[in-house]
Amino acid sequence: MEYIKRLIDRTIEEKLQVMGCIVIRGPRWCGKTTTANQFAKSVLELQDPTEGTKYREISENNINLLLEGEKPRLIDEWQLIPNIWNAIRYAIDKKDEQGLYLITGSVTPNDNVRKNLHSGIGRMSFVTMYPMSLYESGDSNGCISLRDILEGKVQVNGQKSEITYERLAYLTCRGGWPSSVKQKDEKLALKVAKEYLDVLCESDMENNTENINPKLTRAIIRAYSRLTCTIEADKTLYEDIRNIYGDISDVTIIKYLNKLKRLYVIEDIDAWNPNIISKTNIRTAPKKALVDSSIACAALECSPKELAMDPMTFGLLFENLTDRDLKIYANSLGGHLRHYRDRYGLECDQVIHFDNGDYGLIQTKLGTRKIKEGAEKLVELRGKIRKNGKKEPKFLMVITGSDIAYTTKDGVLIVPIGCLKD
Repeated sequence: MEYIKRLIDRTIEEKLQVMGCIVIRGPRWCGKTTTANQFAKSVLELQDPTEGTKYREISENNINLLLEGEKPRLIDEWQLIPNIWNAIRYAIDKKDEQGLYLITGSVTPNDNVRKNLHSGIGRMSFVTMYPMSLYESGDSNGCISLRDILEGKVQVNGQKSEITYERLAYLTCRGGWPSSVKQKDEKLALKVAKEYLDVLCESDMENNTENINPKLTRAIIRAYSRLTCTIEADKTLYEDIRNIYGDISDVTIIKYLNKLKRLYVIEDIDAWNPNIISKTNIRTAPKKALVDSSIACAALECSPKELAMDPMTFGLLFENLTDRDLKIYANSLGGHLRHYRDRYGLECDQVIHFDNGDYGLIQTKLGTRKIKEGAEKLVELRGKIRKNGKKEPKFLMVITGSDIAYTTKDGVLIVPIGCLKD
């Protein structure tokens, strides 16, 4: 099947020229192995059920044999044999060359394993891969480029998105999993996220040392999905989990949440602090987020039609979808995604910032009714930044589920998600 190009391809290609090993991490099924194979000249699949035992035996006797092969060599799911990490680091030291290895992983090793692993600083470069953005999946026409906005090369005025409200509900439920994107039957495409959730709860959470309760896992993901894109206190989350599952300790809930983070299912969005007001006035709690909106839809057992009929839930999950796309677009440009809230109600759903200090402020509004409100908050925040003599944002943007792009008289860019790309 033809490879669908990913925005991360360019990043990997560049890093292979300057680093000995590229570590591609992210959730299962997001396409890490397929993408890594585009660059690899030899492959070692540690999860191979017929060869896995042999590979482990080799690693106990002479692990360097597993590293032999034409370079770049792909080591898929490296965490299955954790000591291969240090072997790769040592091999890079000896050869002192670039582009030797690609390694992929769908789970971050726990603390007991990580403490025995070298940091890899100077030898390994990390990239995080997500399910596909709407531009990568071909659903966004990409007529408005984030890069062009940052460089002042585009006029946002009259561009149109082909994604309707109903179609956007479907895309939110379908998600960006490559297997769902490639599936021509839309009913079957919607099943991918449900299968992902089943596999996650029934097997991925398990390991050799812990007994994981699939029902509790599902309850935690369901409760977390209801709070996605909020900064609700963990206490609220714990109470919701107990309402769904029953009495369970905070310690156990925390253990499960940490496991979900190591599996790249949950990836909270940190707060941005522009130092424009006293630190005591800024709410620094991370924004709760799932790696893909489809996980929430599957956990909430929500169909596209049901989602379209529930604008409040749709609005939160649309923001989660937008977070996913902005992470991908920002990462491809060397940026980072954050959020902003203060105790006075002033907020920014997304802040994209770069190491040189440039940044953009973004609000997400599903429909047209609240676009004005979102734009006004952005203008208010920009005014506060000006008043305090801080560096001003490169742009203000409201990302919407509507169909027409335009610029307000205050300079706020109104951009449909179906027009955006990196």
